[in-house]
Amino acid sequence: MATINETLLDAAVDHQIDITRYGNGVVRRMLALLNRVDPDLMAQLQAALERLPADRFTVQRLDDLLGSVRSLNGKAYDAMTDGLLTELAELADYEAAYQQQLFTSVVPVQVQVAAVASEQVYAAAMARPFQGRILKEWASGIEAARMTRIRDAIRIGYVENQTIDQMVRRVRGTRSLGYADGLLTIDRRHAEAVVRTAVGHTANYAHDAFYDANAELIKGIKLVETLDHRTCIQCMSLDGKVFPLDKGPRPPHHLACRGTTAPVIKSWRELGFDMDETPTSTRSSLDGQIPADITYSEWLKKQPAARQDEVLGVAKGKLFRDGGLPVDRFVNRFGREYTLAELRTRDAAAFARAGL
Repeated sequence: MATINETLLDAAVDHQIDITRYGNGVVRRMLALLNRVDPDLMAQLQAALERLPADRFTVQRLDDLLGSVRSLNGKAYDAMTDGLLTELAELADYEAAYQQQLFTSVVPVQVQVAAVASEQVYAAAMARPFQGRILKEWASGIEAARMTRIRDAIRIGYVENQTIDQMVRRVRGTRSLGYADGLLTIDRRHAEAVVRTAVGHTANYAHDAFYDANAELIKGIKLVETLDHRTCIQCMSLDGKVFPLDKGPRPPHHLACRGTTAPVIKSWRELGFDMDETPTSTRSSLDGQIPADITYSEWLKKQPAARQDEVLGVAKGKLFRDGGLPVDRFVNRFGREYTLAELRTRDAAAFARAGL
């Protein structure tokens, strides 16, 4: 029978997958809000440039004409921030309830589990900085950076005698490449990283608040990192380390960090009960030991095929089970997931072993 600490660690790894997937959905919804404004933003930009012939260009005139562009850009990021705050409030509510339900389902019935108020968790999470800034500061920083990038690109365009169409394409990119070659792509990537970090920050803060409320049960916090080619050296070095409740680092350790935590529950004697083990009538054993190290790949090996297919996809799940491909072989060193065609080129033998 698994100990409570092993059960909680297993649950932390499993739940982090769901949080990551939820974060992917939030990213898509937030970027859609920004993308929806791009056509109007470019139309405003083009109209402003048409009112400023090259022979009348000055920095001051350009800045004056970009007022409408600046206003629309600000409204776009305000909409994204409002949407993200709504998502995070719902996440804080869910995470507070999830931790309560998880603990109640695995700890012995003799132990009382305290709940936390989701509204307080959300408010505190939004007031607590991650990577040196609170969320609204991150959003305003991206907005200002995007406007600066647009302004500087136009200034360079006038100096280089580019046409208006060339300057607009430089900012937005080209349709044939899905606008991925434009300067706005830089800010989309930055916005994506901030959204992912905000999701991780809110979820992990909810965990911390719950742990604090149940400090009498918990003797340490174990850092759990996703170990694959996308994991940085900092997170690798922290994985598996246990810190006191009031000390040590907590994820997110950097932008787009995928780390989480798992509590280490005290033993019966540490809780004040004169016994060495949980009676057979209660649930999982309570031994107070730090759970064994486990990597994401090792955890996934223990899961049913259906869960592996849900995480990886049906074909990649079969490659993982039958083809002998570890999780970190599915992405390159920059974190981009390989397609099945690319994987077949890289390791045809794995496809043969999996019968694909």
